[in-house]
Amino acid sequence: MHSHFFPPITQAEAASLDPEKAPWLQVNGDEHGMIMTGDKPFRPVYSALWDPARRIAEMDAAEVDLQIMCATPVMFGYNYPIALALPWAQRMNDYAIELCAHNPQRLKTLAQVPLQNIDAACQEASRAKSIGHIGVQIGNHFGNKDMDDADMLTFLTHCANEDIPLLVHPWDMMGGDQRMKKWMLPWLVAMPAETQLGILSLILSGAFEKLPRSLKICFAHGGGSFAFLLGRVDNAWRERDIIREDCPNLPSSYVDRFYVDSAVFDTRALELLVDVMGEERVMLGSDYPYPLGEQKIGKLIRDSRFSSQARDRLLSGNARQFFGI
Repeated sequence: MHSHFFPPITQAEAASLDPEKAPWLQVNGDEHGMIMTGDKPFRPVYSALWDPARRIAEMDAAEVDLQIMCATPVMFGYNYPIALALPWAQRMNDYAIELCAHNPQRLKTLAQVPLQNIDAACQEASRAKSIGHIGVQIGNHFGNKDMDDADMLTFLTHCANEDIPLLVHPWDMMGGDQRMKKWMLPWLVAMPAETQLGILSLILSGAFEKLPRSLKICFAHGGGSFAFLLGRVDNAWRERDIIREDCPNLPSSYVDRFYVDSAVFDTRALELLVDVMGEERVMLGSDYPYPLGEQKIGKLIRDSRFSSQARDRLLSGNARQFFGI
């Protein structure tokens, strides 16, 4: 339930959003391509990212029956005026439905929304559901506004009321080019931290006390650092009143309010994650088809020491229930 796509956006189409920085796809004709931002290369890619036939073939090889796709975060367009960002999000969501039309029984998709305007975000989330999206993917923050921001809570409440599941994906990672300039450190250090920040901003701010319990929200990449550092958070809550100021209950008591995916790449890490979250709160996520994703999708779950019931939940049952499939 965590895999990415990038549609065949042309340079001219991207220029309607921003000729210097908007993302588009440069296809080389040999099943390889480059995501571009304006005139600058952003990331080398291959055709499974935009070709549904290639994706289905790789799903068959991996014994994946159904895959849920979501936008590559560079597509979000959060930094643009809403007059440009809303049509952009609509076009990307229409593209996603077109990709799924190749085989709608095998491919499902999550929409993107313009978080810079919450009314427009709510509007597009509802429209996307009406045309076939089974949920929405959002970034874990918008500028300096984290998940506990009042506008964000308005959007989360809208999704809860309309039964729109949410996947929260880290993006625009902290640290920038100055401190994490090599070795993909933003992805290795800041990405798990961003994900934990999103979760803790909902817990420690008291946001979960305000949000409907019907909210379906999942955090990608195994919840980042959350499970491993939860003991540190609970200890801080017990010992420092500033931690308890807006959070009336022990932080670990809120694990029943959200889900995480399984993309942690180590059996010991996955077993800890399932122990912390419960076997009913973890769903198979791979980050396919990017190189930092799970290369043999589902192998981590199959290789871990779970009961057959837990394995079935992690591989498919939890996602079917979460997304209403």
